[in-house]
Amino acid sequence: MKIRIGIPKGSLQDATLQLFAQAGLPIQVSARSYFASTADPEIECLLIRAQEMARYVEHGALDAGLTGFDWVIESGLQVETVANLSYNKQSRGKVKWVLAVPEDSRFHQPKDLDGCIIATELVNVTKSYFRSRDVEVKVEFSWGATEVKPPMLADAIVEVTETGSSLRANHLRIIETVLESNTQIIANKAAWTDVAKRRKIENLGMMLRGAMEAKERVGLMLNVRKEHLDGVLSVLPALKRPTISTLSDPEWLAVNTVIEEATAWEVIPRLKEAKAQGIVEYPLNKVVM
Repeated sequence: MKIRIGIPKGSLQDATLQLFAQAGLPIQVSARSYFASTADPEIECLLIRAQEMARYVEHGALDAGLTGFDWVIESGLQVETVANLSYNKQSRGKVKWVLAVPEDSRFHQPKDLDGCIIATELVNVTKSYFRSRDVEVKVEFSWGATEVKPPMLADAIVEVTETGSSLRANHLRIIETVLESNTQIIANKAAWTDVAKRRKIENLGMMLRGAMEAKERVGLMLNVRKEHLDGVLSVLPALKRPTISTLSDPEWLAVNTVIEEATAWEVIPRLKEAKAQGIVEYPLNKVVM
């Protein structure tokens, strides 16, 4: 049994390859080939544009693939959603497709654009957005550089953004969010009914989610005398409850937990004040919930 996985080529590629590596399945990519290999003989990868991923998954050329929720909705195709992975080109979390107009334009809400031209890559979603508001517009497909089109080539755009910096740099103003999107693992429906393939795809999703959960978190190990345990526990913000085990000296305990990396700067000194000793902070590769 072998499964073929689609890896998004383009803006999501580097972040996806890093995530696979952290999950324990590095992908070897050749600059001259769209095929990629892994150490798992049951998984082969193919580099595909995120915009086309749902088509090839739905048709069965790929058993599964990683792409944005936006492109799945845009395609209108029927695929199985295996997992949501909140990462993007620059950050974790969701991206937004926004309706934007020139800063000094007369447009302030979607209905003001009645009869206007909207440029976007997300044509079907944009048409549906305006149709639901009973606003008649002409939606034109944009092949790129969408931010530079208003006001000469279009009255407004629907464009994806993580931070809004590119829109601001082009003197555009956001009117409204059209769609929020995040990366997903999607699967072909036939592959999803195959027991062996489904298990493999589910395990892949579990490991990638585990790698995502580990990002921005660290592990902490420490020792503490029994009489000081409550004070130490009051400091620790744990996922659920820390793991506590006895040491060779029955008066001492070992505590192991996971915290947000950003909190370590404040937590570790407070643990020391609470009489913890031998505090070790260590990186995590995966946190499987």
